[in-house]
Amino acid sequence: MRKDPVPLTPRSARGEPLDGATTAWALHRPGGRDVALMAVAVVGISLSGPLTALVAAPVLAIAFWRNAAGAAAMLPVLLTRERSTMSGLRRRDLRSSGVAGLFLAAHFAAWLPSLSMTTVAASIALVTTTPIWTALAARISGVRLPTQVWVGLVLAVVGAALIAGVDFAVSLQAVAGDGLALLGAIAAGGYVLAGARARQRLATSAYAVACYSTCALVLAVVALVVDVPLAGFSARDWWLIAAITFVAQLLGHTLLNLVLSTVGPTVVSLAVLLEVPGSLIVALVLLDQAPPLLALPGMAAVMVGVGLVIRASRPATLVEPAT
Repeated sequence: MRKDPVPLTPRSARGEPLDGATTAWALHRPGGRDVALMAVAVVGISLSGPLTALVAAPVLAIAFWRNAAGAAAMLPVLLTRERSTMSGLRRRDLRSSGVAGLFLAAHFAAWLPSLSMTTVAASIALVTTTPIWTALAARISGVRLPTQVWVGLVLAVVGAALIAGVDFAVSLQAVAGDGLALLGAIAAGGYVLAGARARQRLATSAYAVACYSTCALVLAVVALVVDVPLAGFSARDWWLIAAITFVAQLLGHTLLNLVLSTVGPTVVSLAVLLEVPGSLIVALVLLDQAPPLLALPGMAAVMVGVGLVIRASRPATLVEPAT
């Protein structure tokens, strides 16, 4: 059995105690299995945007149903294969999952409206700053990240902005939309950070059911308040929502949540950033949408940035497999 990689936590090297946040938010080297699972997850979330563009139903309704259906899909796994993991759990063990669900709902509630208030390019560029916020939170908690990690994060975020073809509009509405997109990025950071804490105690299925259910409940309330319908869609829309649930929620979010406890929130949020070039390729194939002029250098910057972070997270010494 493979031993978990050694996290980059210099505080432990100094003999100082590590609190729960520092342990959960530390940067770990992805193993081969982690990389494979994240690759599948990136493909899944990359299909989300182009498929969502084909749905006539409101985006808030799509967000609600993909979370509600995702929770329902994971419930049988929790009640059968991973039922034993629930023994001994207390209510407070589920608290971080609920907090993660609230952050996920806040992400959708903030970012989705920003798409109609500012330019899509500006919204995407701002919402992809999530890795910066997760890294900052990890640093504040006591995790010392190498300079190479910060360089890689900035390079990847700039690359995503180039791919999006940033075009910031100047108006009060656009500024408000930019603020909502940035708030969506911070909320997404809170989602993976709280999720990392939750996954210290909970199995993936238990965390997913609690988190997705909380998110769906909050989005249902928001939809009710702003009078967004959650039903009455065409059969085509329902099939597309089912497809989005499968690729984005189950293959995307759930696989990322699976590796969250082994690689840490910074690596996971950086993997989510790969959705930007991934969606570009999918849109080119499925929707025949030509990429912007700066797409290729942007994609190169993203890949180099991700590579720098992965390389910097490599432990200084080799870890022998546990038996």
